[in-house]
Amino acid sequence: MMNFSNELRDELDEIEAAGLTKRERLLTSPQGAHITTVQGPALNFCANNYLGLANHPEVVAAAHEGLDGMGFGTASVRFICGTHTQHRELEKEIAEFLGTEDAILFPSAFDANGALFEVLLGNEDAVISDSLNHASIIDGVRLSKAKRFRYENRNMAELEQCLKDAQGSRRILVVTDGVFSMDGYIAPLAEITALAEQYGAAVAVDDSHATGILGSHGAGTPAHAGLSDRVDIVTGTLGKALGGASGGFVASTGEVVELLKQRGRPYLFSNAVAPSLVAGARTALRLAREGDDLRERLTKNAEHFRSRMTEAGFDLLPGSHPIVAVMFPGEDGARQASAIAEDMLKLGVYVIAFSFPVVPQGRARIRVQLSAAHSEADVDACVDAFIASRDRVAHR
Repeated sequence: MMNFSNELRDELDEIEAAGLTKRERLLTSPQGAHITTVQGPALNFCANNYLGLANHPEVVAAAHEGLDGMGFGTASVRFICGTHTQHRELEKEIAEFLGTEDAILFPSAFDANGALFEVLLGNEDAVISDSLNHASIIDGVRLSKAKRFRYENRNMAELEQCLKDAQGSRRILVVTDGVFSMDGYIAPLAEITALAEQYGAAVAVDDSHATGILGSHGAGTPAHAGLSDRVDIVTGTLGKALGGASGGFVASTGEVVELLKQRGRPYLFSNAVAPSLVAGARTALRLAREGDDLRERLTKNAEHFRSRMTEAGFDLLPGSHPIVAVMFPGEDGARQASAIAEDMLKLGVYVIAFSFPVVPQGRARIRVQLSAAHSEADVDACVDAFIASRDRVAHR
């Protein structure tokens, strides 16, 4: 065991020497635009709290009611004795929200993607995945015995070639993120669905970074593209715009949902989502559906941040989503991004640097995530901190 530990220590030392160590920062307050860390108060620009619902008083009150009425936990998986009436109510509400026949809850969106491919696809089938899809999709696909194809991010010529290569398979499933979490790019669903229909494939979208944000009433990228009736499966999370707690879902036809209930391992072998989280998520979902004003504020904040950062000479990936990647390319980019993020916390702005293996080598970045809870003054303070920290790091 000593040799094993020493080998792991060597690997950790290599990660540290490359400037790639990821460190947790401890919060001492609820999630929000303004938080407190052990280092002191800070503006938070790295949460998935897009609509500002993570500590919304109505969501918190609903969670308290769920806790008081249904207890702390289910102590069971769903099919034994872990299904409360509100689990089914939330599933129905998600399905109605997204325009599908039914939905099924999982402990996390990672589990939802972990269940999907193994259940639906066998060795006679094919799955085609975008190269920048989330790790949960990659891991879920690995669990499947299907033939695997991959196309470069949003490259429709490569997708079409994959579809041609997959012909003769019993089932073909194209899977893409709705919004790519490290870049803020929105998937070209119109082109994807058109190609899928041409070659007889189904389409699945992981909409974790779009549900509640994009489309009519926040119904996600299929609604944003006007294609809700042409996307076969939507997976998503309760852990971002919809209250920011935990839990995930698959929304699709009744047959897909029922088969996942019968064979989805994360559903069959994991405790049901806790009652307080279900109750809070139901309220968060209602607030999101009614939250056009929140989405308008979120859009304005993202536009203002992009405009000011561009004027200040920062390298931003293009887009309109509230995920904004501030790029630090090259061999020294990871160190530079990490140093600037650390310095910004001293100025009271909390952002996180991302580097390999979370993003490709040489493509380090600080991912900024805007929220409807931020004021214009908050956004200006974030930009000012970027400028000041860039200058301070450059002169060290």
